[in-house]
Amino acid sequence: MSARVVSTRVIAAVAVTLFAGSMIAALALPAVSAAMTTGSLWTPLITSALGALLGVCYSRVLWAAFLRRLTWRHYLDVGVVGLVAYGVPLFAGPAWIALPMAFISVATVVFTRPAVAWAATLGSIAVTLPVQLLAGVSLPVALLYGLGTLPFIAPMTYGVAWLCHLIDDLREARAELARRAVDEERLRFTRDLHDTLGHTLHAIALRAELGERLVRTDASGAGRELTEIQRIARTAVHDVREVVRGYRATSLATELDGVAAVLGAAGIRCDKPELPDDLPGHVHVPLGWVAREAVTNVLRHSAATWCEVTVHTEGERVVLEIVNDGGPAGARVVRGNGLTGLAERVKEVGGTLTAEGGGGQFRVTASVPLAAVEAA
Repeated sequence: MSARVVSTRVIAAVAVTLFAGSMIAALALPAVSAAMTTGSLWTPLITSALGALLGVCYSRVLWAAFLRRLTWRHYLDVGVVGLVAYGVPLFAGPAWIALPMAFISVATVVFTRPAVAWAATLGSIAVTLPVQLLAGVSLPVALLYGLGTLPFIAPMTYGVAWLCHLIDDLREARAELARRAVDEERLRFTRDLHDTLGHTLHAIALRAELGERLVRTDASGAGRELTEIQRIARTAVHDVREVVRGYRATSLATELDGVAAVLGAAGIRCDKPELPDDLPGHVHVPLGWVAREAVTNVLRHSAATWCEVTVHTEGERVVLEIVNDGGPAGARVVRGNGLTGLAERVKEVGGTLTAEGGGGQFRVTASVPLAAVEAA
C-alpha cells in the first residue's frame, strides 16, 4: 500500500474521529447533566444507545464520503442520522439543540453533485430553525445558533472531503503518469530494437545467401562473406547492448557508408552521397535511423535495381531523400512499424517524414531543422 493511500485514510480517520466525537458529546453531555439533576438512569441509558447509533451511522457515512465509497446503504445511515439529529431535540428539549449539526455535516458530502449537496445543506440549515423553536429554544438563541454556529460545520466537512479527494486524484494522476512513462519507454525500446536488428539481420541474410552461391565457385569469396557475416553479427550484439543501455548514437555518415556497402552487395546500384559541410550533430541521429530503415525496406520489400540517396539543405532544414525503382505500381503506401517509428523519431526533433510510391518508384523524404528543437 502506497504512502499516499495511507495519508488519505489517515486524514479521513482523524476527521471522522473528531467529527463523530463532537456529535456524540453533543448527545452525551446533556444526558449526563440531566441524569445528575434528576437522578434517573433512563436518560443516560437511552442517550447512550442513541449516541452509539448516531456515532456508528455518522462515522460510516463520513468515512465512505471521504474515500468515495458511498453506496445505497449509506443513505440509510443518513436517514438514521437525520432521525436522531432532529428527533432528540423535538422530544427531549432544547438541551440537545447541537445535534442537527450531524445531519448538516453529512448532507454536505453525501451527494456527489455539488448543486444537490449544497441544496440539501441549505435546506437542512433552514429546517433546523423551526425544529429548535419547536424544541423550546427562544428565537434570539435559535437565530444566534443557526447563524453563528451551524453554517461553519458544512464548510469544515466539505473541506476535509475535498482534501481527501484531491489527494486521491493526485495519487491516480501520478500513477497514470508513471504508466504513460513506462509505455513510452517500452515503445522507444521496441522502436530502437526494431530499427537496429531489422537492418542488421537482413544484411546477415544477404551475405549468407551470397556466400552460399560462392561456396562452390569461389571459396575465397565465400570466406570473405563469412568473415563479413561474423563482423556484422558482432556489431549487432554491440548495438543491442547499446540500445539496452540507452546510450546508442547513430551517425548519418556511418549509416550512409553501410547503406552503400549493403546495397552494393545485394546487386543494387547505389552511390555514396556527399554530406553537406558542417551539419549539426542533432540531425545525425534521426536521419541516420531514416537511412537505415529505408534501406532495410528496400532489401525486404522490393526488387530494386538502383537506389539514389541524396542529402542537401533547403533554407533552414536538411533533407534526406532516398528513391529506388522497386516501388509499387500504384500510389498507395501502407506504413508498417518501421515507417511509423521513423515518423515519430523525426517529429521529436521538429522534422517531417513522407513516404510516396508510384510509377514503379518509392521515395522516402525526411526533413529536419538545422536549429535544434528543445524537448517539450
